[in-house]
Amino acid sequence: HRRDGVRSVVRRIRTGLADLFALPDGYEVVMGVGGATLFWDAAAFGLIQRRSQHLAFGEFSGKFAEVARLAPHLEEPDVIESPAGTHPELRTDPSVDVYAFPHNETSTGVRMEVRRAEGADGLVVVDATSAAGGMRVDPAQFDAYYFSPQKCFGSEGGLWLALCSPAAVDRIERLGAGRRVPATLDLRLALENSRLDQTYNTPALATLFLLAEQIGWMNDNGGLEWAAGRCDGSAKALYAWADGSDHAAPFVADPAERSSTVATVDLDDRVDAGVVSRVLRANGIVDTESYRKLGRNQLRIALFPAIEPDDVALLTRAVDHVVMALA
Repeated sequence: HRRDGVRSVVRRIRTGLADLFALPDGYEVVMGVGGATLFWDAAAFGLIQRRSQHLAFGEFSGKFAEVARLAPHLEEPDVIESPAGTHPELRTDPSVDVYAFPHNETSTGVRMEVRRAEGADGLVVVDATSAAGGMRVDPAQFDAYYFSPQKCFGSEGGLWLALCSPAAVDRIERLGAGRRVPATLDLRLALENSRLDQTYNTPALATLFLLAEQIGWMNDNGGLEWAAGRCDGSAKALYAWADGSDHAAPFVADPAERSSTVATVDLDDRVDAGVVSRVLRANGIVDTESYRKLGRNQLRIALFPAIEPDDVALLTRAVDHVVMALA
């Protein structure tokens, strides 16, 4: 994977992401093998200096908070929670050097704006796994915007990518020089290799190829604004259907917090969402199941850029047909 045939694909990915997100000078695209879950452990070594604050409003934002809590070299994190279907707000705290939250909570379908806490000096570290490439974002508002490519980028998992500000790069280099870090979790090592258009250990080549192609497709068609616009169109059709249905309703009450990439729709108690999903799957319409740990009578529907908005509208009619047939 250190030959030019692979490095040229990594180069396409890194330059393509810099163009897609209009990264300012000094921002760098850092890559590593292992997925966003591994990035949480790497961030505990390479981005959090002493103490972090976490907005926990779903399964995945809660998991990063737990990683920080269990790290023996870090202080107890400040974890701010809110009920499922909502999100809390950051609180400026001088003892905090990393503010961590998701752009989009994949488990619940709640989105929040990426913005810095007023008056805060800490790094803003954003989980963008189900948002990157499908939601608008201002790079000036984050220091590390990290994700895996299996959602909006239509690739496979097992890879993490992080768009890092100069402040994040400086933190990575300083902490990496002073801490003993396992090589696969060493963000400084990932940074050094990324600058050479390679990963530290061998990636899945198909993942790189698919990711490079999807980034190129997005940029060729108008960039992030175009991709986010496709998601907006799909979300508009789906939420309009749910708002007007007598057997469905959006799970997220506040329209401003409803995700445009992962929609969660509650079904009436008279309708078993699990049965609806199984009937859809038996007929070739897959991956409408709710997040298992949320425990709701719910459908969870992807609205990623590669999904045709017309197909989302067709899905709503398919759900109506199944519900009527089961009645």
